[in-house]
Amino acid sequence: MKEHAALSEDISRRIDALAARSSLTREQIIEDALAHGRSLAWQEKWIAGVQDGIEDADRGRFASDEEIAAVLNKYSQA
Repeated sequence: MKEHAALSEDISRRIDALAARSSLTREQIIEDALAHGRSLAWQEKWIAGVQDGIEDADRGRFASDEEIAAVLNKYSQA
């Protein structure tokens, strides 16, 4: 039988909210945090960013060719 650590009500609520907003289970969220050092705050921000991107795409808002080139040039090695 697996033993589970008790989580505070706030942490448990935040994990449940992340699970509801994503395709991840509570266990996957906790494992990601422990295995990869991704805090709940990081995961919350990530999920919000993904959802914002999906909403933008649904509205037809995409980066222009010029915007993409600017980002690629910024990070390309000279």
